[in-house]
Amino acid sequence: MQVYCTKQHVNNGSNRFCTHCGEPLPLPVGQVVDKRYKILRQLGQGGFGRTYLAEDKNQSHEQCVLKEFAPQAQEKQDLQKAKELFEREANVLKQLQHPQIPRFHASLQEKLGGREFFFLVQDYIDGDNYYQLLEQRQSQGQTFSEEEVLVLLQKILPVLSYLHSRDVVHRDISPDNLIWRRSDNLPVLIDFGGVKQLPASQGFWFTKLAVNHTLLGKKGYAPEEQLRQGKVFFSSDLYSLAVTALVLLTAKEPQSLYDSYQGIWRWGKEIKVSAKLEAVLKKMLAYQPNARYQSAEQVLKDLPVLISAKPPTSHLTKIKTMVVAPGRKQANQIISRLQNKTQLLANKIPAPAWIRPFALSMAGTALVGLIGAGSFALVNTIIRGIPTISLPKLPSISNPIGKPDSDKGTSRISQILSRRQQMEIPEGFFIRMVDNLFYTKKPELQGRRLTSNPEDAALRDEWYGMAENLLQKLEQANLTTDARRKLGSYSQRNYDTWRRQARAGQFGKYTLNDLTKDTYEKFDRLFPGQPRGKLNQQTYGQIWYAIAADQVSKVESGN
Repeated sequence: MQVYCTKQHVNNGSNRFCTHCGEPLPLPVGQVVDKRYKILRQLGQGGFGRTYLAEDKNQSHEQCVLKEFAPQAQEKQDLQKAKELFEREANVLKQLQHPQIPRFHASLQEKLGGREFFFLVQDYIDGDNYYQLLEQRQSQGQTFSEEEVLVLLQKILPVLSYLHSRDVVHRDISPDNLIWRRSDNLPVLIDFGGVKQLPASQGFWFTKLAVNHTLLGKKGYAPEEQLRQGKVFFSSDLYSLAVTALVLLTAKEPQSLYDSYQGIWRWGKEIKVSAKLEAVLKKMLAYQPNARYQSAEQVLKDLPVLISAKPPTSHLTKIKTMVVAPGRKQANQIISRLQNKTQLLANKIPAPAWIRPFALSMAGTALVGLIGAGSFALVNTIIRGIPTISLPKLPSISNPIGKPDSDKGTSRISQILSRRQQMEIPEGFFIRMVDNLFYTKKPELQGRRLTSNPEDAALRDEWYGMAENLLQKLEQANLTTDARRKLGSYSQRNYDTWRRQARAGQFGKYTLNDLTKDTYEKFDRLFPGQPRGKLNQQTYGQIWYAIAADQVSKVESGN
């Protein structure tokens, strides 16, 4: 098997270093480091090395992240400095104990191919980073709402407070260094690699690798003092977090939100938020470090109060359910009783499961079901923007199904949603796909949502049948868990990446035409009759991409 360095030089798979430039090559899948950590796949690559998903053979095959520290430096003094920085980083990470920071496991030093390599071992966080979530939103023509960004700020600022209390500055806060953890819907701050974690010294950090300054942080996200001078204050992290918020709100890169000639952010033009949040973000983004908030606690104190909130599950954005609304007075009375009983009600109400996550995460601020006189009712009110009234906001939902009108219907939809959850298929993609199938077959119903009335029972049964058939097809596709989890987030960008890899020879003799041919062969067996080259990118196209992604993984692993 052939492997390639970052300069695209071709190497034999058994090589540890590029025979052309001497650069360390990726560790092969299956290699064991320190007689313990088995490489499963590469997760990423940066200037200081690569990151791998590994399996800990000593801990019941638990998955972890193995971070290779291999800076592109050849001079002896540079390598020695790099080693010192690595050891310093490891010592700092050992002291960090926070549930929203990947837990440090170990630091390793191992000789591979005649050279010393350093590794850090940390927790693997199962979830999507916020850049991936934003891409999913963009594919649906949406961005993060203001209240979702407020939730993120409220959940991540305490993490920064913890770091800063230990004289640690992250230096690289951005959407791709924040992961939305699936298990508890909390944001997790990642990427404490390289030389980002250094002890305090005279109020700021300054990194120097030999005679060359190593200035860390992403352009647009890092403030001027960090990028130009290498100075970093606690407020530098707050600046980067504010830029991250703007990017999530607008789905635009920082450079297009900032007027570099006038030195101002495009408030009111590109950036539209409430006056109170704007005031907070403006202070976080002040040019002079001493003009910003000096602590995360100060930001938390000034943040607008949330009336309602929901987790950043980006695939839950366009689902619309027709529901029967009680009177406003009755609804408010029940809401007051629900505030401390959300979990209990969510478990008892036979509401569609795609609504329940909102109930659990909103802690009483989103009403998902009302029970009265043996009948089922839901609030049919969509409040846009930041709510100004007390009636809680329901998520906007796109499937045409209301509550089943029989125990049989309740059981059937529960089984469907349970299967979807077990297969880890994103809810948004699944509902959108079934909706598409339903309305394509019945175009006369386009724009009409089904009710919970008996006269719509046959149509609901038809929707259920389509959902069950889709699940069966996805089971037959035999997709990997990773490919299923990404359904709904694939895009042309994935195909473009595969094209570049194929042209660079990273697939060996396997070409892009081979990939397309093999993918269509499998896809056509599952969905015969779908027009090649004209697949809906939000529905059938997602399944095509998932099949292709698995095929690429097989080629890369040599299977």
